[in-house]
Amino acid sequence: MNWRGGLLKFCEVAGLPIFEPFVRLAAGEDKREQFVGIAKYVLLPIVAIALFLGFWAMAANTVVTDSAKLPSPKATWDAGAQLIAMHYEQKQADRLAKQEKVGEAVRYMAEAKAYGEAAAKATGAKQEALEAKSLSLKKRAVSAVNYEPSSAPTFIDQIWTSVGTVFFGFLLATLVAVPLGVLCGMSPWFNAALTPFIQVFKPVSPLAWLPLAFIVIMWYYAGYAAGETFFNKAFLISATTVCLCSLWPTLVNTTLGVASVDKDFINVADVLRLSWAQRLFKIILPASLPLMFAGMRISLGVGWMVLIAADMLAQNPGLGKFVWDEFQNGSELTYARIAFSVIVIGMIGLVLDRIMIFFRNLVSFGNPAPA
Repeated sequence: MNWRGGLLKFCEVAGLPIFEPFVRLAAGEDKREQFVGIAKYVLLPIVAIALFLGFWAMAANTVVTDSAKLPSPKATWDAGAQLIAMHYEQKQADRLAKQEKVGEAVRYMAEAKAYGEAAAKATGAKQEALEAKSLSLKKRAVSAVNYEPSSAPTFIDQIWTSVGTVFFGFLLATLVAVPLGVLCGMSPWFNAALTPFIQVFKPVSPLAWLPLAFIVIMWYYAGYAAGETFFNKAFLISATTVCLCSLWPTLVNTTLGVASVDKDFINVADVLRLSWAQRLFKIILPASLPLMFAGMRISLGVGWMVLIAADMLAQNPGLGKFVWDEFQNGSELTYARIAFSVIVIGMIGLVLDRIMIFFRNLVSFGNPAPA
């Protein structure tokens, strides 16, 4: 069946073996074998999650101090539902405030028009006063129509800020690591020159990189006033820290992928007398893509872990800052909200990993990575 083959191929490329037994069952394959697969990929994880929740609930009744207690699964769920509800309430309030300002702008323009018409009929000092009043009302109308709510970012806003920050840092890391990895893989001399830097800087903690990123970004922004730059300082500090910590796996894997290209491919390139550029883009890069994407998968995971600490210290309005602010707040819901944010951070990390598995498998030439 064509649909069966297509769905199985999608499950393989997307790294989603959980759906394979259902596809095979729908296609009429051996039911007993598929039920074994369903038990392995569906029922067993459900049982494991249920046991985890049970142990968590028992621990929540046990881990209690004078000032706080470990939140239970229900308290964590309620705190998460409250955070999501607060997001939509805030957005609704912002929309209403925006609509109110638009209404004010319309009224200001109507008044400005009336003063302008009166000024056209007046003369002398009265005309100048009416024109000045009309111009003042127009400026207030422009200010009102350009109004942007100044409410604090909600939990979901902070999620999107973190996702955008990690992707920007990951993009910077990829733009640095891939060219350097290609050069290292193609030139043993260049590889030997770069290896000491890789070995020294690869294990450095993000907490050590962040102050250096901070001083560089602050130096660059020294000549600019607030609002004159495209990126926020805290955003760039966090993204730069992510870049510095996550580029190494991509660099190492790209080097390995380029250096381990099948010698038969290189011999074919020699026979065809391909130029350096043709050899690079037609032979080396396509052959090294699986290992390159495997390194990028690791880099994105490292970047997501690093980002939370970077947000805390750089005060970038992302999930790390949310966790830190809640910890400093010390309210009754603090630890339940932190527990919910931990689950959200983990789920986003899982989605990012699935995305990279999908892209890695697209270029694996029949050798997909395990999920």
